[in-house]
Amino acid sequence: MSMSRGGRKSSQAVTIHSVAERAGVSIMTVSNVLSNRRNVREHTRQAVVDAVRELGYKPNIAARSLASAAVTRVGLLCGMGESGFLSAVLVGAVDATSDRGAQLIIRRLDGPEPDAMLRVVNELAQAGVGSIISPPPFCEVLSRFDLPIPMVGICAGDELPTMPCVRVDDYAAAKAMTAYLIGLGHKHIAFIRMDQDLYAGRTRYDGYCAALTEAGLGIDPNLVAQGGHTFESGLIAAQELLALPSRPTAIFAGNDDMAIAVISLAHRMHIDVPQQLSVAGFDDAPVAVKIWPTLTTIRQPVSAISAEAARQAIQIAEAMSEARSDAVYFDFELVIRDSTAAPPA
Repeated sequence: MSMSRGGRKSSQAVTIHSVAERAGVSIMTVSNVLSNRRNVREHTRQAVVDAVRELGYKPNIAARSLASAAVTRVGLLCGMGESGFLSAVLVGAVDATSDRGAQLIIRRLDGPEPDAMLRVVNELAQAGVGSIISPPPFCEVLSRFDLPIPMVGICAGDELPTMPCVRVDDYAAAKAMTAYLIGLGHKHIAFIRMDQDLYAGRTRYDGYCAALTEAGLGIDPNLVAQGGHTFESGLIAAQELLALPSRPTAIFAGNDDMAIAVISLAHRMHIDVPQQLSVAGFDDAPVAVKIWPTLTTIRQPVSAISAEAARQAIQIAEAMSEARSDAVYFDFELVIRDSTAAPPA
């Protein structure tokens, strides 16, 4: 018993000053290594780690940070609910961090409140996380703040001026889908917008408008419904559009969940898809091929995008590269299936 007490007393006598002196570095450098929050040369990091182990410097916070010095930690912010998009983000992030031997720490956020986001980011920083990856709306909101650790955005609806992101060109993709529907002969094409707090709510709508304008078709505000991103929000928007006196011949929804809601409502109203109504979506979620008719949509490789964002975050956390504010683009693909056809005569 006495030996145990003596051992603890000896360990507690070791201070961060002792570690700095043994490693031949400053106290700030020791702190940076233990928190894994700043760029430190590998040989300096190893000297500090060796000094910590040799001296038995093991307060709780140091032991926790020491683990982060040995294993790169990447945080992932994600929202609530179930969706094909979120599942694809998780698959990509888990694959990339597993391949690189990094630790993925997931934190759930219940809403878009900036204070809650910043609180979680600070908690991750204190836990020794070296960088964070995040889909919208979190990366888009947090790009307006000075964060304690770097962040890489996943599938941001537009470029983020203060942080790197990995994405497709939402504007060009929405324009391509609208042009395809116009090419089928549709002139009354409705659009269901995504949440107003998402950049994609603007860029995808702008792409839709650009294609109509280039084709010489007017933009009818009655054919634009405000949705969100959920199936339920798509149902409400679809009810609005399909109740119009002059019903659209095609509906392009801002994501697949809302597009599937349009098809579901059309079935209930005995509207034939695609003979009477063409429906298109965006994302190419797994459910797009599990419904009838299968969904024409824009494929963005969410898992691959998430994996690339995680790889960038690992490189930044390990000081192998600096955090830049440019975007990496993946190609999108127009996937034509059974939910679209020429308009009725």
